[in-house]
Amino acid sequence: MTDEKKCKIVIFGAFGAGKTTLIKTLDPESTHVEADCTGGTTTVALDYGRLQVNGHSVYLFGTPGQERFEFAREIISKGMDGAILIVDATSMLDDFTKHLYDSLSSARVPLVVFLNKCENIGANPELLKKQFGTSPVWMVSALDKKQSINALGNFVKTLPSHPNVHNHT
Repeated sequence: MTDEKKCKIVIFGAFGAGKTTLIKTLDPESTHVEADCTGGTTTVALDYGRLQVNGHSVYLFGTPGQERFEFAREIISKGMDGAILIVDATSMLDDFTKHLYDSLSSARVPLVVFLNKCENIGANPELLKKQFGTSPVWMVSALDKKQSINALGNFVKTLPSHPNVHNHT
């Protein structure tokens, strides 16, 4: 029997918010199920990565960013210890992202919002921060490995550590 602490983090966000990029940055060996689409590729099933953070084996699951994949998000999110909602700070808050935030908030799952692309022209993180109630909102570049690992590590530290939390595979 191992004392290894396991943690399942599910990453939510709209198309193009940076879910896949964040997981690839955190785990270059990560797995992605993608399809070609206008403008590049899109996740159609999930992204999966894993890494060690603060003594935890963190398993990352990225969800598809299109509304029609609600069923996949429901399946992927079963048993999650925490959720990251990644938001493109260069765009206005859309209805889909609001839906994701409301759903995660009402599920009472530990939640953090990562504002991505804050360094890009047109970003307005200060305006977006106000849209997420009392949830923690952090500015994180999905392309910056050190920043992404630090943000993930800080989130993992906030997760409850009761006996049922870290038993996922």
